[in-house]
Amino acid sequence: MIHIENLSIRYNQSYALRDISLDISAGECVLVTGPSGCGKSTLARALCGLTPHAIPAVIDGRVEIAGLDTQSQPIAMIAQKVGMVFQRPASQLFHLRVEDEVAFGPRNLGLPEDEVSQRTEWALKATGMYELRESRPTQLSGGQKQCLAIAAALSMRPQVLVLDEPTASLDVPNTRRVMDTLASLRAEYNITIVLIEHRLAEAVQLVDRVVLMEDGRIVSDGQPQVVFADRELRDRLGLRRPTKEPSNSWDMLIQANGNQSDPGQYLLAFEGVSAGFNGHAIIQNIDLQLYPGEFVALVGDNGAGKTTLAMVAAGLIKPQTGKVRFAGGARPRPGLDVALLFQDPQEQLFTDSVDEEIAFASQNYDRFDPEYHQQILHESDLWGLRERHLLELSVGQQQRAALAACLGLRPRLLILDEPTLGQDWGHLQRLMNYLRALNQLGMTILLISHDYKLVYHYAKRVFLLKEGRLERVGKLE
Repeated sequence: MIHIENLSIRYNQSYALRDISLDISAGECVLVTGPSGCGKSTLARALCGLTPHAIPAVIDGRVEIAGLDTQSQPIAMIAQKVGMVFQRPASQLFHLRVEDEVAFGPRNLGLPEDEVSQRTEWALKATGMYELRESRPTQLSGGQKQCLAIAAALSMRPQVLVLDEPTASLDVPNTRRVMDTLASLRAEYNITIVLIEHRLAEAVQLVDRVVLMEDGRIVSDGQPQVVFADRELRDRLGLRRPTKEPSNSWDMLIQANGNQSDPGQYLLAFEGVSAGFNGHAIIQNIDLQLYPGEFVALVGDNGAGKTTLAMVAAGLIKPQTGKVRFAGGARPRPGLDVALLFQDPQEQLFTDSVDEEIAFASQNYDRFDPEYHQQILHESDLWGLRERHLLELSVGQQQRAALAACLGLRPRLLILDEPTLGQDWGHLQRLMNYLRALNQLGMTILLISHDYKLVYHYAKRVFLLKEGRLERVGKLE
């Protein structure tokens, strides 16, 4: 079904893939993983024909899918055989209604309207999006947009489905639903699946093979239990050995004991805050306090309001009701007092190089410290990429660049909204350990994540948000 022969891809003078050969049979499910920046997304774009048709690159070698040569056949032809879900789901959503987005592909195939309706309803229900079919995609949470992009790909009933980190922004129920749907697709339609993931625990339950990549090359290819048994290789690539994640909901995992023994003066306080968009309150009547030097987490299912709460805390959204107080009543200064790492790093990157981006804010405020600047570059593993243009980076590298830019001003409160996107465990652990060191020096950190292990290892208190309301404050078992 998929035949890749001696494939190399070069952007300008930089090789993203180097002499890759790979064969995947019809109905097979293959996990592709490795460190961020190793070439996984470039491989995905080559499989669906975006490279070279839409993304200019120098290509050597051959890619053939379902009998089509992806270099010579037009994207319109390839798209009928290959479905693609990108790391940034917003980049492939453009309709005004969820249902229209999912129906768009089948409609363009010229299918009868009853077939279009049947496929659309099935894909929406399979991804848990049926109740939101009348919603506007722009109003969805990051996880809901991810589910919508998957539904739009599924409705095409492709022979090959390529998913680039489809669970990165998903809660446990939606992750389980997506994996169950992919398993059903294989059983019912014999679809070939290429799954690019860093969340390995869920993926290994589904796949037949694992392909490990490093520096644009394939370094291991085999059964999951064999590939992941190589501890030396796992450590070198910064991968966690897949272990079963807790299947319980957050409210079952959080012990209701989240009070500070000696809280003192708060750094940030919400007092009866409700906020949202277009007059609709997404978070309602929130009361919470963050204290200097805390490392806390905000968790909850997709659509619970976590990002809305983060944007209110950062001063990007004004409360509809209630008050947000900072350090005893002062007005927080953006960047200096509160910095927010967005889910989508491209929303906050705008200079011409990594080095410029990380230095921009501190230079703008006349607070640039060359020694601290170099330290941030090294700790985020961006020193060797400091002259690169931001659009030449992988999504994981862009995420680290955005975080490094947030750190440049040494904010008093740092908010991380799903920082795991595109990150292998090695890079993520290194960054989080650096953040913990900054936290011990006094920086307050609010982590928003679906990653149980990340929350368990680093957060001392956990806030659970459920349908826009603060359900529980405690700590993980």
